[in-house]
Amino acid sequence: MGELIVTYLYHSAFSVELNDVLLVFDYAPGSHGTLNREALAKYRQVVVLVSHSHGDHFDPVIFDWAEAGRVHYVLGFDISTQWPGRRLKPGEGTTVGDVSVKAYDSTDLGVSFLVKLGDYTVFHAGDLNLWHWREVSTLREIEQAERDFHAAVKPLQGKEIDLAFFPVDPRQGSLYDAGANFFVMEVKPRVLIPMHWQERVDVANEYVRKNRTRRVEMVALTQPGDTVVIGKSIDQAEEAPSWSYQTITKGILEDRESGDMAAEKD
Repeated sequence: MGELIVTYLYHSAFSVELNDVLLVFDYAPGSHGTLNREALAKYRQVVVLVSHSHGDHFDPVIFDWAEAGRVHYVLGFDISTQWPGRRLKPGEGTTVGDVSVKAYDSTDLGVSFLVKLGDYTVFHAGDLNLWHWREVSTLREIEQAERDFHAAVKPLQGKEIDLAFFPVDPRQGSLYDAGANFFVMEVKPRVLIPMHWQERVDVANEYVRKNRTRRVEMVALTQPGDTVVIGKSIDQAEEAPSWSYQTITKGILEDRESGDMAAEKD
């Protein structure tokens, strides 16, 4: 089955590696130096995914990596056609070699991505979030934001998602985690990694500390290059996945079992 090697690059940018296939999500300014043509050369297949055109999710430097037949680009529909790649609108999908991608709605520009890689399913939210802006919005605007967000999440209910990247943006104030908490409650990914926390490491760490459960493990990767290794095995008797992961942070290796590390909450 293999293990996923997940590396934090910057902001909402991550790479996900399975054997000789690499996914790169929302590579953005600030990620420079972490990936280049030489670093990608060892992979048989590279799929670069860009959820939308905001500058904190999209850096045209990714097209310097282009190599026909090996490096592929899957883009949100709002990205200019001056850039090469397969564009997806919500509900559309594409298959690139060993990787299947389907686009889902966002509550901002572009799309979110659900990706099938080997036996794993990975979700990257892009800018899908409950953008309520309670300090400046009217009650009507907040209610509409909630309706839009709930409608965008609904098609993901019932999906077996092994790993999800989801925003926890402190600019939303005291309810910065409202979107992520609703997503966790409704979708229940096996592992969630917070992103888009505006360089507030304390926000990422606190969210994980307060919200990991026995059903949903959470990992905060807070420094570019931090890596988590996620393995999954199937218990044939119970036909349920059992999880283990290793977090490699600042040279310290910590082995964890997802059930043991969960907070005492259901």
